[in-house]
Amino acid sequence: MFGKLTRLLSVLMLLFPLLAHGDQAIVRFPVSGLSSWQKKSFKGDTAYTTEKEGDSVVVRAESSNAASGYFRNISLDAKKYPYINWSWKVQGVVPAEDPYSKAFDDYAARVYLVFPGKLFWQTRSIVYVWSDRLPAGKIIASPYSDRVAIVSVESGNRYAGIWRQERRNYVEDYRGYFHKEPEDPAAVAFMTDTDNTGSHALAWYGDIFFSN
Repeated sequence: MFGKLTRLLSVLMLLFPLLAHGDQAIVRFPVSGLSSWQKKSFKGDTAYTTEKEGDSVVVRAESSNAASGYFRNISLDAKKYPYINWSWKVQGVVPAEDPYSKAFDDYAARVYLVFPGKLFWQTRSIVYVWSDRLPAGKIIASPYSDRVAIVSVESGNRYAGIWRQERRNYVEDYRGYFHKEPEDPAAVAFMTDTDNTGSHALAWYGDIFFSN
């Protein structure tokens, strides 16, 4: 049976891409209103709402024994925009998380990048997570598939309740894990999920943007 990650990837790759390029130095995907994003539920619904945070609008995600996320397909030149940037905050990590087990595959916060293949089963992805057990900087294979790289960007509760601004060179992350050059990314997503552990998590997400 496909896990929630595999099912999410299948949905992403079936949709037509949304145009997102140009000559600008930054390509931004705002989360305000979520009007340009689409929701996918796997078990129950993580509650996603928008709220003001200073001068910005962010997404609040609260999950109780549920798994759903928001995604959008994109058209982006990886050579021109090799960095993914985002901000996020968590109330706390999921203490029952086990990144090596399908049975406990939950994270307080995730940001996905999906890369196409000629066939669906050749699709690859990078999932940036705020983990409990994985130290920051650790990269492992998803328990569902070695075509999915799990990258721990934040770890533990040291920065719980604090906004963190992240910047990752996803081209280098892809090369380092898959040992090849990436295709241009085809989709981006974010999700807070607690269905496998039957627990609770609260997180916030700011805009996701790509830069050089």
